[in-house]
Amino acid sequence: MADAITADSVRRALRKGEVAPVYLLHGEEGFYTDLIAGEIEKLVSPDDRDFDLTLLYAPQTEPAAVVEAARRYPMMSGRQVVIVREIQSGNPPRFTPTSYLNALADYVRHPSATTVLCLCVRGAQAKGAEFMKAIKEGNGVVLESRRLSEKMIGPTVSSFIAGKGLTVDPKALAMLCEYVGTDLSRLYNEVDKLTVTLGQGAMVTPEAVERNIGISKEYNNFEFVAAVAAHDTGKTFRILRRFASDPKNNPPQVLVTNLFNLFSNLLVAHYAKDKSERGLMQELGFRWPGQLTDVRKALGWCGAWQTIEIISLLREFDCNSKGNGSRQDPFDLLNDLCFHILNPIGRAGVKW
Repeated sequence: MADAITADSVRRALRKGEVAPVYLLHGEEGFYTDLIAGEIEKLVSPDDRDFDLTLLYAPQTEPAAVVEAARRYPMMSGRQVVIVREIQSGNPPRFTPTSYLNALADYVRHPSATTVLCLCVRGAQAKGAEFMKAIKEGNGVVLESRRLSEKMIGPTVSSFIAGKGLTVDPKALAMLCEYVGTDLSRLYNEVDKLTVTLGQGAMVTPEAVERNIGISKEYNNFEFVAAVAAHDTGKTFRILRRFASDPKNNPPQVLVTNLFNLFSNLLVAHYAKDKSERGLMQELGFRWPGQLTDVRKALGWCGAWQTIEIISLLREFDCNSKGNGSRQDPFDLLNDLCFHILNPIGRAGVKW
């Protein structure tokens, strides 16, 4: 079976000079579309770009004009590059994104040997059976970039940092994961900022993240969930007071979503047959051991029935915070919620 085509494999091939005649870059994660298009653009030297690099935009360029540009011969070197962006917008009123690609099928089936054609469908999945069949027949490359799942955030951030020649402290990694979420463009920019500031070979520490990116190493969602998981009442309510003073940047619904993730994972862990590190990681779908830290701490004080009670409380908060049954300030509700989370009764009616 052939290896799956990934952004990394395409970049490696391009840098080794293994260049395909046609590239289709599509999928929900637009970051990789921009990244690979940028790499393809570099196939033309800066001195020759005025002559052998053509940048087109689908809404302003009909498919026939794309084919015409791709059939031209390079002027200053042995190869030209033609990049077509914004195909997801189509070419109204004549072409939808699908019909636009299908109109290029004859060309991609028999592409010019002296042209690299890069077709960008940013933030959307390309469709068109005729085109997909043709690009395969013409030995083109199709890269579909799926949106990053939450379980892949940690490994992806870690990989980005390692690729820049840095190492990362586990807490700093967790802070970055929380901050960037699944936004890869934001991730790349923040890691790039750290690289410039810290230099090759440095370790990314919580202090470095706080200093260079502006995330408080003490008052953030990661520390809030960690405090609850560790049954640290003082720290939990100290962070809540800070969050309540800046509700715009610390919406309670986000905090409760993170708590729900913790306790839903905890419930799975309670009923896992294999509670070893490897067993729990497999059961929870975790990719790196640091993701288990909070779950393991919570296992020490919160039983299965207490966990079920807490999940019920979290659902009740979600309903009340949206105005269904309560008009209290969301942070007042959140304070009450955290008190009950840290003092669960459970099935036996006995507090921890």
